[in-house]
Amino acid sequence: MANQDLERGGTKSRNNYPSAGNYSNPYYVETSENQWTSWLIPMFVVANIAVFIIAMYINNCPKNNFGIEGNCVAKFLGRLSFQPLKENPLFGPSSSTLEKLGALEWRKVVHGNQGWRLITCIWLHAGVIHLLANMLSLVFIGIRLEQQFGFVRVGSIYLISGLGGSILSSLFIQRNISVGASGALFGLLGAMLSELLTNWTIYSNKAAALFTLIVIIAINLAVGILPHVDNFAHIGGFLTGFLLGFVLLIRPQFGYLESRHLPANTRVKSKHKAYQYILLLAAVALLIVWFTVGLVMLFKGENGNKHCSWCHYLSCVPTSKWSCGN
Repeated sequence: MANQDLERGGTKSRNNYPSAGNYSNPYYVETSENQWTSWLIPMFVVANIAVFIIAMYINNCPKNNFGIEGNCVAKFLGRLSFQPLKENPLFGPSSSTLEKLGALEWRKVVHGNQGWRLITCIWLHAGVIHLLANMLSLVFIGIRLEQQFGFVRVGSIYLISGLGGSILSSLFIQRNISVGASGALFGLLGAMLSELLTNWTIYSNKAAALFTLIVIIAINLAVGILPHVDNFAHIGGFLTGFLLGFVLLIRPQFGYLESRHLPANTRVKSKHKAYQYILLLAAVALLIVWFTVGLVMLFKGENGNKHCSWCHYLSCVPTSKWSCGN
């Protein structure tokens, strides 16, 4: 992708997430709930791949590339061939094609009444490398979560977290376009963390599970300080998913399922702990505040950097090896 553009998480390796997808299995103690069959996450993967193929077809590098940045890559693919690597090193379409198909662009969202870009951008990817990294992550994280909690809850977390990531990205990155599903993926990671915390009583080796998940999240967020990676989408998606996990992924406390089968005169445990209800209510309140304030600021044309002079370092930290520009 061109230097002025941003992709969400295309530089993360596939090894960052597998542990996250499997972390809960060794530590989970009690589950007599039926396991769901995962079909929505595979459908999301297929949809993302299909959208990328459509984007490459519309891009039509052989016809639209004038050779200024070099020749098309993999010409044997015909109109599906990639933009010159100097223009897009991730093996993908041009910036103009992504913009045409719904990439996140602050000016068009705010001044062009194109709020739909907050959602369409999470289905677009900057290139094959970006797409593969995100889809592998989605498979490792999403399938396990969908098997445990069902397609409605996991699908809701994915989509709402993607929206949350897009809102925060638009508030702080207003001169570039941004694409990718990483905000939604970080939402699933955030939900995994809050699920562990709110369902604390049903896990063994809690400290090990918590430490493992925090390390995985920290590594992936750290990747976001590299240039051309939209870490604001990662952070916004993560925080949104973290709050949604307290609301949608709550489980009965330890011993509740067995207590239902005790004699009638035996005192049955309450389904949830008091702290679970407190976390749920607090999360709902914070979600309402976040989306209300975020959307109002966005459509008023506010620039988040004016309210937080240091926040730009969350998305890019300049070093002797690279410059973050504006």
